[in-house]
Amino acid sequence: MKKNNLLYLSLLSFVFIATSAIAISSDGQKIITFLPIKISNNKIYPKLPILKENSGFPVISAQSAMAVDLDSGVTLYEKDPIRPLLPASTTKIVTALVSLDTYRLDQILRVGKINVAGQKMDLVMGEEILFEDLLKGLLIYSANDAAEVLAQNHPGGRDLFIALMNKKAKDLGLNSTNFTNPTGLDNGAQYSTTRDLIVISKEAMKIPIFAEIVATKEAIVKSTDGRFTHRLLNINKLLGEVYGVKGVKTGWTENARENLVTYIERDDKKIMIAVLGSSDRFGETKELIDWIFTNYNWQEVRPK
Repeated sequence: MKKNNLLYLSLLSFVFIATSAIAISSDGQKIITFLPIKISNNKIYPKLPILKENSGFPVISAQSAMAVDLDSGVTLYEKDPIRPLLPASTTKIVTALVSLDTYRLDQILRVGKINVAGQKMDLVMGEEILFEDLLKGLLIYSANDAAEVLAQNHPGGRDLFIALMNKKAKDLGLNSTNFTNPTGLDNGAQYSTTRDLIVISKEAMKIPIFAEIVATKEAIVKSTDGRFTHRLLNINKLLGEVYGVKGVKTGWTENARENLVTYIERDDKKIMIAVLGSSDRFGETKELIDWIFTNYNWQEVRPK
C-alpha cells in the first residue's frame, strides 16, 4: 500500500477512536501515537494534515527535531524527538512559567548579587525593576541575569524556584526533562527533548503576556527610578522575516549547539517546531516550515 493511502486510512481510524494522533518519522515509514485530540459533540471535525503523494523529507543537521500541528495533535516531522539533549536557553520558557505563577506583572523586584556568565541585560545590584520588564529581558534578550533575579526573588528562594520548574515539567507529563538552574547554562543534569519543549511551549503560548513578549522584536525597559535603561533586541532572526512566525525561544551554548522552538500561525494553521543541537537553527527551521506548507494538505475527515 502506498505511503499516502496508509496515512489516510490511519487517520480515518484515528477519527473513529479519537484517542491518539499519527506521527510520521523522517524516513516516512514509522507511525506512532503522540498527542490526543477529541471530536466535539457538535460534530465540528478537525482538519487533519495529509502528506502529499511522493513527498520527500528534509535532511537536517539537528540532533533532534519535531514539528506538530497543534489543532489536530498530528506530528508532521520528527527526528529523535525523545532524545535528551542540552536545552540551553529554551530552559527560560519554564523559568517564565514559574515566574508568572509567582509574581504580579506590576510587582517590583530587587536585583541582588549576581554572578552569571553568558547573555546579560546588564542589571545592576540594588536596581529595582518591574517583573514584567524582567520577563521581557528573559524572553526577548534571553538574559541570564534576569533569570537569576527571578529565581533569587522567589519567596522560597532559588532552590525552591528550580524545584518548581521541575514540578511544572512533571505536571505537564514530561519525564525526559530536568532543570538545575533557571538560565539553561550547561551541566550534566540539565536536559530536555524536542517533544517536551513542544508541550511546554504550547502551554506557555496560552498565556497572553508570554505570547505577546516572545513575538516582540525590540523593547526598552528601565529601572523603576529611571536611572538604568536596558535595550532588548530579540535574538530570533525568524521574527518579522518568515510569515507567521510568532516566537518562541532561542538557545545556544558551545556544547548544546543551536536550539530553537518556533510557533507559526499561517492560513489558520498552528504549528510548533523544536530543533536541538543544530548547526543552523534558523535556516533549518525555515526549511521545515517551507516543507510543511508545501507538502501537507489539511482535510476534514468525517467518520462514515
